Amino acid sequence: MKILMVLDHEFPPDIRVENEIASLHNAGHEIHIACFTRQNGEALEKTSTCVIHRKRISAFFYKSSVACLTLPFYFAYWRKFVTDILVRYSFDAIHVHDLPLARIGFEVNRRHGIKFILDLHENWPAFVAAADHTNTLAGKIVSPVGLWISYERQMVSRADWVITVVEEMRDRLTANGGNPDKIIVVPNTIRIGEYPESERIPDTDTVILLYSGGIDNQRGLHIPIEAMPQIIREQPNVRLWLVGKGSFENKLKERVEQLKISGHVVFWGWQDPAAMYALIQQAHIAIIPYLRTMQTDCSSPNKLFQYMYAGKPVLASNCTSVKRIIEETKSGRCYEHNIPFDFSAKAIELAKNTPERIQLGKNGKSSVLKKYNWDKTAESLIKIYS
Repeated sequence: MKILMVLDHEFPPDIRVENEIASLHNAGHEIHIACFTRQNGEALEKTSTCVIHRKRISAFFYKSSVACLTLPFYFAYWRKFVTDILVRYSFDAIHVHDLPLARIGFEVNRRHGIKFILDLHENWPAFVAAADHTNTLAGKIVSPVGLWISYERQMVSRADWVITVVEEMRDRLTANGGNPDKIIVVPNTIRIGEYPESERIPDTDTVILLYSGGIDNQRGLHIPIEAMPQIIREQPNVRLWLVGKGSFENKLKERVEQLKISGHVVFWGWQDPAAMYALIQQAHIAIIPYLRTMQTDCSSPNKLFQYMYAGKPVLASNCTSVKRIIEETKSGRCYEHNIPFDFSAKAIELAKNTPERIQLGKNGKSSVLKKYNWDKTAESLIKIYS
């Protein structure tokens, strides 16, 4: 089949999209990508697995995306872009990544009679409800949450197939009227071959708690920072490593200084994937301290499976989907998401108990090798295109 994927950001990078492309390409499908560029990327690029079509987007059209359901500009940009591609190529399916551009996928489906696949990486209405820019007066007018809820329900009902990242997301869509027979789960698992098999043995003189990924207020990173004084009092050899960057980073650094724990906390900044994974291998405990929201309760963080494959016990907040996997695989411990004392108690327990850490890490790695890897995950994705 010839498949046109549509995603409303720069590409690459996007690990999930790249994984899907690789699997579909290996299954014999021809993949084209339509994405915008703000960095003067090549208009047409042919890679070993896909053809990438890029169109320059102005600042005006880019910023209008937040109001796409109430103002016509963003959809107008994408209609023209996708139409220009369809003039030159014919496709058997249009595969839209995330909710905002679902309308474009449905319109192409209706006009050209090709399959419409809607790939929902996020609980978009919940994302909108939590975003700072949509909680202003202007944001509530141009991007009301209620409109996004209705739009999601409508687009899910119109798609030939809906892809979600986790069972909790599937169940939410089904409860809102989605057809369970056309909703599949494709978690954000890892492609094992992209990660080194050998594991570095951590220095036993210190116990390193590590987080990798974006740094914003929803990641809950203030919880482990607030917990560190208590942890240090009982376990002075514990260190906290934060690998990544984001809008909340400076506030966290300020809090570290206020708590006088800068000697125990390291901000590594952004690292390329290889360097990030090398740091994960040096850690003793890997953390996912997300705050619980409707979004994070239905999330499938790629880092969870990276941690597990690296053989690290996971200390995570009690977000529903993450907690379910950790308990199923016996790969870590969970704490109450907004309680620093609970985080510190669980962290201290793990820091003191080396045999338990080793066993939890082994359980996690075994689960990735047997089940939570991309080769297994991709089977349901490939099936809908067979």
